[in-house]
Amino acid sequence: MIDWFNKFISTLKMLEVEEVFDLIFYRPLAFLLVKIVYPTNITPNQLTVAAVILGVIGGIFYSLGKPEYFVVAGILFILYDVLDCSDGQLARLKKNGTKLGRILDGVADYIATIAAYIGIGIGLTKYTDNAATSWALTVGAGITSAILSILLDFYRNRFLDIVLKRESVLESELQEFKRENERLKNIEGKLFEKWIIKIYLQYSEFQVKMANNKKNKSKPLINSDIFYKKNKLIIHLWTYIGPTTQLTFMIICSFFNALHTYLIGMIIFGNLLALILFIWQKKIDNSLNLKG
Repeated sequence: MIDWFNKFISTLKMLEVEEVFDLIFYRPLAFLLVKIVYPTNITPNQLTVAAVILGVIGGIFYSLGKPEYFVVAGILFILYDVLDCSDGQLARLKKNGTKLGRILDGVADYIATIAAYIGIGIGLTKYTDNAATSWALTVGAGITSAILSILLDFYRNRFLDIVLKRESVLESELQEFKRENERLKNIEGKLFEKWIIKIYLQYSEFQVKMANNKKNKSKPLINSDIFYKKNKLIIHLWTYIGPTTQLTFMIICSFFNALHTYLIGMIIFGNLLALILFIWQKKIDNSLNLKG
């Protein structure tokens, strides 16, 4: 008999780096879905594709520009995030994840987010008849969203690398995908998979190069226990600017016909919180003689 509770716990990262809404809402729902599909032939990649479809449809509903459609879009994005959490959980439990699946999971997030912002921009233009303001707010919030997600991703990976004393995720994944690329060269067909992995390799090499430029400026020996004690609070606070928190804010505003509140809140409060955390983080880094 499968111990589902321990299986669920095993799918989580360290609690300090998990977003609150993931822990209390999306991941538990996703795990219930995983329990249902576990005995079936449904694959993680199929869940990823389903998530993308829901995200794109959600964006279309936003673009219709009526409050009742904003509510539908919000519901679709709840379902999107549940599916987005479930694909990785299913892959870890069944141990049937693929390199392509990991790439598609990341691409799915980009597609759904872009669909949401394009849909909101079009929808608010129709609803308010003010294209300039609607698109200015949408673009500003979209750029903010990307920056906040990048910041969280950087500090979360750094925290896990140091505390868990693991090899840099970027570098280990780069080597892993290089090996996969070489393996695929000896296989006929699979042109889509080869193309996707080749593009991902170029993107990963750029990321590693940028990360190493920062790392080489100063890489002191860091005591992982001391680093953990000094960073456990702030890394949790960083999660409050994460993509799931942003998405939940967007969904709530959708239900109350308050998408302008979402966009303005992202631009003002999102950037303000990120700035406060960045300054605080730099002080902690300086106390540890850690740069970059």
